[in-house]
Amino acid sequence: MDRDFADDELTRFAAGGPPPLPGGGGVLERDGVRLWFGDYGEGPAVVLLHGGMGNAGNFGHQVPPLIAAGYRVIAMDSRGQGRSSWDGRPFSYEQYGEDVAALLDHIGVERAVIVGWSDGACTGLALARAHKARVSGVFFFACNVDASGTWPFEMTDVIGNCLARHQKDYAVLSPTPDGFDAMGQALQVMQSSQPNYSAADLASIDVPVCVAQASGDEFIRPEHARYIAETIPGARLVALDGVSHFAPVQRPALFNGAVLDFLASLPEWG
Repeated sequence: MDRDFADDELTRFAAGGPPPLPGGGGVLERDGVRLWFGDYGEGPAVVLLHGGMGNAGNFGHQVPPLIAAGYRVIAMDSRGQGRSSWDGRPFSYEQYGEDVAALLDHIGVERAVIVGWSDGACTGLALARAHKARVSGVFFFACNVDASGTWPFEMTDVIGNCLARHQKDYAVLSPTPDGFDAMGQALQVMQSSQPNYSAADLASIDVPVCVAQASGDEFIRPEHARYIAETIPGARLVALDGVSHFAPVQRPALFNGAVLDFLASLPEWG
C-alpha cells in the first residue's frame, strides 16, 4: 500500500471509494435477515466492523495489509447496510453484537479481535460484554459510550463526501436500493439513545481494549476518548494525528499502523 496515500477531504472516497475487497463472500441467514460477509486469509481472526450507513467495502485499504501480516480477516455488512438485509425492526448495538457472534459460529471461529469504526466500535464493546470468551481484544475507534461524548453535529464538506459515497454504494449493493433514508433514520434513533454505558459497565469489560482517537474527529470529544481508556481496565489510548472520524480512508497507513501495533501486543488467539 502507498504509505503516502492521503484523502483528507474524502474527494477520492466520494468519487470511487476504497480499493475493492478480494473476490468472493458469503451470506448468513439469521433471525429474518441475510448478513453478508467476506472471509479472507489465514491466521488469527480479525473482524472488521464498519460505521453507520457504510459497508464492509469501506475497509478496502485495511484488508490486504492485514492478510499480508498473517491474519484471517472477516469483514461484514451490518444488518440493514451494504448487502445485508433488514427486517424493519429497531437497530441496537447488542443486536449487532449477536449478529457477529452468530457469524463467528457460522464460520467456525472461536475467538477474534474486533476492529470497530464508529458504530462498529460500539458493536465490539457490546460483543465483549456479552461474549467475553469470543473476543481477544477490541480496537475501538471513533465512537462514544454515552450521550456526553459527542460534539453538536455540524455538516462539513468531508461529512458530505462520506455520505455521498455511502448513498452510491447503498443504491448498488442493498437488496432494498431505495431504502437508504429509512435505514439512516432508524440508525439515528439508535444513536440518539445508545450506547449508554455507565462507568461500572465499562469497568466490567475484561478484554484488551485500544481506544483510538483522531485529533480532528467531527463527532467524538477527545476528553470522552480519554475517559473510556481510563475507565476500561488496562485499556490504552492512541492518538491519530492529522485525521478525523474517517481516518481509515483518509490516511490508511496511519490507521493500519495503529491496528497492527495493537494486534502485535496481544497473545496469539484461536
